[in-house]
Amino acid sequence: MALIKPLRGITPTVGKNCFLAETAVIIGDVAIGDDCSIWYGAVLRGDVNAIAIGDRVNIQDGAVLHTLYQRSRVTIGSDVSVGHNAIIHGAVVGSNVLIGMGATLLDNAVIPDNAIVAAGALVLSNARLEPYGVYAGVPAKKVKTLTPEEVQQMIVKNAEGYLMYKEWYK
Repeated sequence: MALIKPLRGITPTVGKNCFLAETAVIIGDVAIGDDCSIWYGAVLRGDVNAIAIGDRVNIQDGAVLHTLYQRSRVTIGSDVSVGHNAIIHGAVVGSNVLIGMGATLLDNAVIPDNAIVAAGALVLSNARLEPYGVYAGVPAKKVKTLTPEEVQQMIVKNAEGYLMYKEWYK
């Protein structure tokens, strides 16, 4: 079972039917929805402010979620995939979003529903992205507009795959 550590009088909460890898670390003010998976080496550090995760979210291996003391929170909607070694630091992520491997989202950035942040992209503090966009580069810029079909193929199917994978490990 993952390391789940209360801090400052707050114990993390985990919804129903979740998979928490043995080496995942979940600390303090963290709320995880139903049917989520937190993979090996992921760290969700709700020590200085809150982290809230919706339903059917997968936080992949090595990802780090953290915040700024009293200045930013991490909020993630439902049906989101956070790729391997991604960093979400005090950002807001909508639903039906794919955050690519090694991407970094900085404080108070807002990623809307139905968007992709490509692998290795850097979303700067206070950035406001558009729905149905694919964002890539350093700093991240819109490089493509997604169709509803592409959202289904690229984002939804990825999240659905992780619903299956977590069952293998439970």
